[in-house]
Amino acid sequence: MEISGSSARQTRNRDHISIDIRHGDHLVASIRRKMETISCSHSICRVRENIRSTNEKAYIPDKVSIGPYHHGKQGLENMEEHKWRYIHALLSRKPNLEASLDDCLAALKEVEHKARACYEQEINVTDDEFLQMMLVDGCFIIELFLKYSIKSLRRRNDPVFTIPGMLFDLRSDLMLLENQIPLFILQRLFEVVPTPTECTQSFAKLAFHFFKYMIPGDPQIHQQKFSQEGNHLLDLICHCLLPTHPGVKGTNPDQKHFRCATGLQAAGIRIKGSRTKNLLDIKFARGVLEIPHVIIHQYTESLFRNLIALEHSSCDGVQHITSYVFLMKSLVGSDKDVKLLQKKDILTNYDVTEKEVATLFEKLCEGVDLNESCYGGIYDDKNVRVPKTGWIISTL
Repeated sequence: MEISGSSARQTRNRDHISIDIRHGDHLVASIRRKMETISCSHSICRVRENIRSTNEKAYIPDKVSIGPYHHGKQGLENMEEHKWRYIHALLSRKPNLEASLDDCLAALKEVEHKARACYEQEINVTDDEFLQMMLVDGCFIIELFLKYSIKSLRRRNDPVFTIPGMLFDLRSDLMLLENQIPLFILQRLFEVVPTPTECTQSFAKLAFHFFKYMIPGDPQIHQQKFSQEGNHLLDLICHCLLPTHPGVKGTNPDQKHFRCATGLQAAGIRIKGSRTKNLLDIKFARGVLEIPHVIIHQYTESLFRNLIALEHSSCDGVQHITSYVFLMKSLVGSDKDVKLLQKKDILTNYDVTEKEVATLFEKLCEGVDLNESCYGGIYDDKNVRVPKTGWIISTL
């Protein structure tokens, strides 16, 4: 008996014969590749042109490229050399460097197709070039996180830790949408690289420790969410910021009719800092608008722009960050509004002036379409109306 395209195992049991038919490896591999392509497809996208055109620099790495989109970009050569120093430091912690390299490449080879499927654009490099890119960039990130958490691993003249502002610039670059590699690449490498004995933390905890001061909101809340599943590092940061309760959806009235914070206060609406520390948990009830505290610094614009770009890379995703930015734009119309929110312990600004904060949210909304605001209901309910404006606030 011949069975084409499969393997058969025959067993006898008294009066009958059972045949266990196993499909060939090629079919299993084909199905697996199909599932990986669908499930991982386009999780790392190019920034849409209508969003990019307002401030292209906010989406382009300044110090280090990660992944294929900006690989080989002019001006990043110094950090490319430094990546190789970091991968050598990481993999040479065991005596047999070649064995460590072989383990890493074998692990990456298993997920190469899955990793390629994560990118929106086809990556036109050879398999070896792609694997080397994932290896070098992934090991660089892991070693960077390790050195940041464990000071004894740092070398005396390491520019990452000796040049003022370098760490902040690297954090900013690692949060760019177009500057990502799949999270499972980092997790898989972390499982096989020879981590130092001083390291007792998971990769997620190392990553959170590196980013926590750049993420607006309460670090304790963020740490609980950071270990959840994500597509890449920026996606993990986005998960940190998601609201703890669903927003009140409604129509999206014309933004130009929204009243600013000082206008709301003049109309008898009380504005206060929220007890909850989750950034997006904004609510209105019984004449009180509660807004969580946010810190604005020189990297806030880049972070919010890339979070918005991430939301717009998905056609069916809820636009949480975009909704927040549009709402803050309506509240912050001038430096007087900024000062009011500062007084209410809602807003703190570092390295930026009140006027810069006042224009920040307006700039963030340029070129961005808000399909359905998570806070639409705040302006939609007929229970409370702000005089002479025509826009409405809801109760929760």
